[in-house]
Amino acid sequence: MQNLDVLRFALAGGIYGAVCVGLATVCSLLGVPGFKPFTDLLQQFYGFYGYSVSSVGIAVGAFWGLVEGFVHFGVFAWLYNLLLRRS
Repeated sequence: MQNLDVLRFALAGGIYGAVCVGLATVCSLLGVPGFKPFTDLLQQFYGFYGYSVSSVGIAVGAFWGLVEGFVHFGVFAWLYNLLLRRS
């Protein structure tokens, strides 16, 4: 099996998180059915950091999606490589 490049995996995860949060906010702004409950949940988690369902919220949400995705996917890749070495 092959090791994962932690930095590249984390960056890909961060970009994925940013796109997901930004796109969900845009869809909620446009009134697409099903996105309002999700963006309400995002407001509960990221509202303290400036997120809202608005044009500014798209950028703020994308930023925090990037940060959170980077951290989570980076930890996953690091842990995967650690467990791979031990087996």
